[in-house]
Amino acid sequence: MPTLTIHRGHQAFSVAFSHAQKLSALLAQAGQALAQPCGGRGVCGKCAVLLTGDASAPNAAEIRCGARLACQAVIHGDAVVILPEALPAQIEAGGSAVIAPVRPMPGRFGAAVDIGTTTLALRLYDLAGGECLAVTTMLNPQTAVAADVIGRIDAAMKGGLAALQSAVETAILTLLSNACAQADCAPEQVGSLVVTGNTTMLCLLTGRDTTSLSRAPFEADCLFGFEAELLGRRCCLPPCLHAFVGADTTCALLASGMLDRQEAALLCDVGTNGEIALWHGGRLYIASTAAGPAFEGAGISCGCGSIPGAIDRVWVEDGGLRIHTIGGKKPVGLCGSGLVDAVAALLEMEIIDETGAMDDESCELAEGVALTQRDIRALQLAKAAIAAGMDSLLHAAGCPESAVAALYLAGGFGSHLNAGSAARIGLIPTGLAGRVRVIGNAALDGAAMMLMDTALQQKAGEIRRQAQHVRLDGNAHFSQRYVDAMMFG
Repeated sequence: MPTLTIHRGHQAFSVAFSHAQKLSALLAQAGQALAQPCGGRGVCGKCAVLLTGDASAPNAAEIRCGARLACQAVIHGDAVVILPEALPAQIEAGGSAVIAPVRPMPGRFGAAVDIGTTTLALRLYDLAGGECLAVTTMLNPQTAVAADVIGRIDAAMKGGLAALQSAVETAILTLLSNACAQADCAPEQVGSLVVTGNTTMLCLLTGRDTTSLSRAPFEADCLFGFEAELLGRRCCLPPCLHAFVGADTTCALLASGMLDRQEAALLCDVGTNGEIALWHGGRLYIASTAAGPAFEGAGISCGCGSIPGAIDRVWVEDGGLRIHTIGGKKPVGLCGSGLVDAVAALLEMEIIDETGAMDDESCELAEGVALTQRDIRALQLAKAAIAAGMDSLLHAAGCPESAVAALYLAGGFGSHLNAGSAARIGLIPTGLAGRVRVIGNAALDGAAMMLMDTALQQKAGEIRRQAQHVRLDGNAHFSQRYVDAMMFG
């Protein structure tokens, strides 16, 4: 039986197989899956590897990328593949909420879990004292299938649901095991969980059919908001607000406390799927807008996640560009916050004009890391979707921008975003730049609050009942604002 030998850093793995298979499938079998932001279409080049042995000849996609791609190469016999060394990502697991035990869920220990489209985060708590004992994070293994929810919905409908469910279950158990090791307790002592995430992530976790999320009118068969047994434990699955406004937004609203105040406020989780909420006049308006994966580095020529060496800040100093990398390491790519900063800096230097055009096809930010014209267009599409979504909620509610007391930015990307740069490129309204409040992983905060006070599960249900969904598809105001927001001026 032929064998694929896998080298990653100083580690080696092997997997035997009986018939020709895609390299990506064999890597997944060995637990060494690579992210495929393009869904395995061979266009992003993010799964490039060094490959020797009995494999298919490079196809057109691989020739175009100038590298062997795990999503395209087929292994026929004995082969050896060298993978890029895995780098620890800077995943947001912190928040701003004060969490204390009031009416905690049962058991000695409990965990709050946030299943993000790109990352997973878990906090382990002592349910009696309220102490956070450990925090663990990892990339969502489902990114090996697709970077966004649409790709995963499609994969689930094509027979991949069980594999997607198994991947996230295994990931949660791994996080829980690692957290318990840090806290010197046994995983069996963790009796309760609160697991939040967007609607698709919760459907995949619970093995539910995703067909209703794939076609009009995009109304989910299940919006959760109940307790169930998960991974052998009592688990609360908070309510989602709509098919594409998930339980993560419910939890973030709970953590922000904005619904307990009189003044108008916006909350936005900027990501592949931008989830937006507006509280105005005692009413809650919600919407979602497909921004694409640019803010997470996918689809960007030198894009990457928040890993050591990622350029996360760019600014102008003495007439030139200056950069900062995560961990102070040698630049290896550009993450989302760095992308926003870079475009804002290039606008300031007039290298990019208000339409997003620049004289050259690329601009070097550091050795081996450049921003291309295509990258700028990808950012324009993403930021226009978020900006038009926020404006459409304000329009639907009849709320002037000047009446908004605070703009809460939730999630990993929002935690590292420079508000000035975001306003300069038009991602957020200029008038709200001074009212931005960064609240970190508020979804995880809200989940932890529900873990510590079961009465908040009822409050989460009330949030769902009062939410008014504003449709953006076929919305004339959104369409016009989207076109306008493509501009940088």
